[in-house]
Amino acid sequence: MILILLRVAITLLILYLLYKGIKYLFDPKRKLELAHEKEEYFFHDDARNPRKNFFITYKGVMFQGEKYLGEADKSFDVINIFVWPDDPSNLQGFRVEDFRFMETEIKSNYPHAKIDWKSPIRELLGKKS
Repeated sequence: MILILLRVAITLLILYLLYKGIKYLFDPKRKLELAHEKEEYFFHDDARNPRKNFFITYKGVMFQGEKYLGEADKSFDVINIFVWPDDPSNLQGFRVEDFRFMETEIKSNYPHAKIDWKSPIRELLGKKS
């Protein structure tokens, strides 16, 4: 009887560890950190929750975007987005085209949104807030 309970407990433990391993592999935050380390592009967002900020990693720099809900075309949608780098000192080597690329990626997810960049990117792009 004890042997059967031990086998069941070991089987349940293996299934639990397998579940946790698969959950870890497909975790979007882990993918974001991995892309950040490899200096690749990755967009992490919970589009169903406008209160949560989104994260973009591009060329080794982490950006954060704050979404604001409002009325757009007779429906409520994200209409304003403020984007800033986590560490502005890492922006060395970025060009206007890089920020335009990120804007198009954000616009593909939020077509009604007006994108505002925080300083010093705003000055580079020549935008007024």
